[in-house]
Amino acid sequence: MNCLQNLLKEPPIVGSRSMRRPSPLNLAMVRGGSRRSNTVKTMQPPGASTSGAESSALEVGTEKSEVYSTNMTHAMGAALTYRHELGMNYNFIRPDLIVGSCLQSPLDVDKLRKIGVKTIFCLQQDSDLEYFGVDICAIQDYSLKFEDIEHCRAEIRDFDAFDLRLRLPAVVSKLHKLVNCNGGVTYIHCTAGLGRAPAVALAYMFWILGYSLNEGHQLLQSKRACFPKLEAIKLATADILTGLSKNTITLKWEDDSCSSVEISGVDIGWGQRIPLTYDKEKGAWFLEKELPEGRYEYKYIVDGKWLCNEHENITKPNADGHVNNYIQVSRDGTSDEEKELRERLTGPDPNLRDEERLMIREYLEQYVDAEH
Repeated sequence: MNCLQNLLKEPPIVGSRSMRRPSPLNLAMVRGGSRRSNTVKTMQPPGASTSGAESSALEVGTEKSEVYSTNMTHAMGAALTYRHELGMNYNFIRPDLIVGSCLQSPLDVDKLRKIGVKTIFCLQQDSDLEYFGVDICAIQDYSLKFEDIEHCRAEIRDFDAFDLRLRLPAVVSKLHKLVNCNGGVTYIHCTAGLGRAPAVALAYMFWILGYSLNEGHQLLQSKRACFPKLEAIKLATADILTGLSKNTITLKWEDDSCSSVEISGVDIGWGQRIPLTYDKEKGAWFLEKELPEGRYEYKYIVDGKWLCNEHENITKPNADGHVNNYIQVSRDGTSDEEKELRERLTGPDPNLRDEERLMIREYLEQYVDAEH
């Protein structure tokens, strides 16, 4: 993970040991072949000129795409590119399942209807839509005019593996019920279609369609260049089958000369901060927090400076030499059987036994999302 101090405003610099440098994934350049990529954009007739207002709008869109791509690359740990100004793009993962970028206007609904889409499954939050100026109400209202397509939202925070882990059961439950009801082709999208949407599609393939996680991941990657957070899917799978328990952790920064101490990362993502409380008697800053079991990276912000605590666990340097603090949270009173199951499901090659997949399916079919 990386410290996104000003999400969607300024590119962050802080990294983690998970940062890698693969070749950039530029969806604007993916065409044809087995990927069945489609980029929908408006073309001008020959000889047509672009007005000053249109040119200015294009420049603004390009700039926003560049900032978004930079933040996405740092947050996801892979070189990713999204060009919003080029229009909606997508790939068929299966004949009945598409993963793509966000719809930008009601006209995109017509384009999806033409390829047999019955369900549009949007994972964006309002802040995502506002950033690129997408009028979601216009798209939803237009969808309601047709009986052969349904637009549905199930929000997940962008660039946030922890929120993805917690929301996956509710989101996949909703997706599973919609697919059973509507049939046909399902279009799953987030903003760029590179993180949240492929992760939800992969979890659906793993939990419902019978793929092993690695098998589903290979199929997904063969159709669309993307970067779903596999660890979040593994942890969500283990949470369903073993229960989601929490334990209280305490973070401490010893310094009585600073005026403020905050923390970023852990379960809130790198775009947010939590203030620590100063204890005058102990001359230190403290934060107590309940966290589900798992491994969390974080960093302190002391008087505005991003720092690691040398008295706490520190990750190995990534390719750029950046490090974070981290903590491993375990639950109390875990049985050996539960430990073994969780280790298998969060290991390098997780697979579900028939009875485990049946349990997950029944869980998802009975799931009631109290938050959304």
